[in-house]
Amino acid sequence: MRKLKIAEGIHMLTMNVEEILFEGIWELANGVTLNSYIVQGDKTAIIDGVIGWDGIPETLYKNLEEIGVDPQSIDYLVVNHMEPDHSGWISNFKKIKDDFTIVCTDKAAKMVASFYGEDNIRIVKEGDTLDLGNGKVLSFHPAPNVHWPDTMYTYERDTKTLFSCDMFGSFGRMGYHCFDDEMTAEEIDFFETEGIRYYSNVMTTFTASLKKAIEKAKTLEINTIAPGHGPVYRKNPQKIMDDYARYARYAEGAGKNEVTILWGSMYGMTRKAVEFAEAILKREGIKYNKLEMPIESESEMVATVFRSAGIIIAAPTYEYKLFPPVAAALSEVGRKRISGKVAFRFGSYGWSGGAEKELSEIIERNRMNWDFVESVEFEGVPKEEDLTKVEAGILELIEKMKDKLVE
Repeated sequence: MRKLKIAEGIHMLTMNVEEILFEGIWELANGVTLNSYIVQGDKTAIIDGVIGWDGIPETLYKNLEEIGVDPQSIDYLVVNHMEPDHSGWISNFKKIKDDFTIVCTDKAAKMVASFYGEDNIRIVKEGDTLDLGNGKVLSFHPAPNVHWPDTMYTYERDTKTLFSCDMFGSFGRMGYHCFDDEMTAEEIDFFETEGIRYYSNVMTTFTASLKKAIEKAKTLEINTIAPGHGPVYRKNPQKIMDDYARYARYAEGAGKNEVTILWGSMYGMTRKAVEFAEAILKREGIKYNKLEMPIESESEMVATVFRSAGIIIAAPTYEYKLFPPVAAALSEVGRKRISGKVAFRFGSYGWSGGAEKELSEIIERNRMNWDFVESVEFEGVPKEEDLTKVEAGILELIEKMKDKLVE
């Protein structure tokens, strides 16, 4: 755990977590940071927990005393979001000190009681304040369904710091640099890539609510954004707000100028057409990502489809339906409400088709509203006339993508 000063009276506690499945689902190739914050006036508030605490009282005393905080002096636990990666330490903290007040929204209060059996709760609503003394005043701003219904922003008025919890967060471990004004261009690019993965994996289902949360943040004068995951933005907090606005557009069909080939093949017949498609994309100068299912991780698959303006689905018929690993991948994309993409499908069949029917069912069931170029199916190995149709489909896809590009 690292302890860093953000401003006078405000500290950050952060640690990297690796080799976990985030939410029990998402593989994190590059880890994730867990951040919590301490605001000190005459009274002291912890925002979103002491992350990484092992539950041993001496450990907490040591960590807090290093930044001049006596655990017995903590008056308030501000819970922006009840997900246990932010709130799971509450039960252990009560073993040390039981006269504290939990500050949260009404929806969070119900979960505090059911998760941890706590009842000393102060429920806050839009614009409510908490004066800690010595110039430190917190105001509270509910941001529901980001990405749970209980979520809120906490805003410190003196330093104009927005504690945004999961909003404006990112996957990715942090090295020595934890603030945007310290990071190299390579580190900034790394966290943008991990931010796309985070948004697509965790947040994109709730894009409509996130767009409202972005607008709510714009009503506050912000010098610093301090999220629950990822870097603190104090040089240019507008960047992460702009990034999130762009990610919301990706969820609704826009994307980078690249194509993702989401594919699978049983005996290499569809693979031959995939290799042909790669050659066409290279010839046309289009960047592409090739994701073979089920080999590719679900986290990477969702993130890559999410950010791409064009999608090629290359999969054969299997038992009268779409090749199951590709069907499962598309179903997950649909669950994430990634809509409005431009897409093209081709694939082989043996004695009967059926893949196209199930593809249509997946798209319709999840209300994905994808814009499809006419599909190409071929019996057995693709013939020259089949590949000619594949080429035509790819060229049409590239043309349709032009209206979707948002870098």
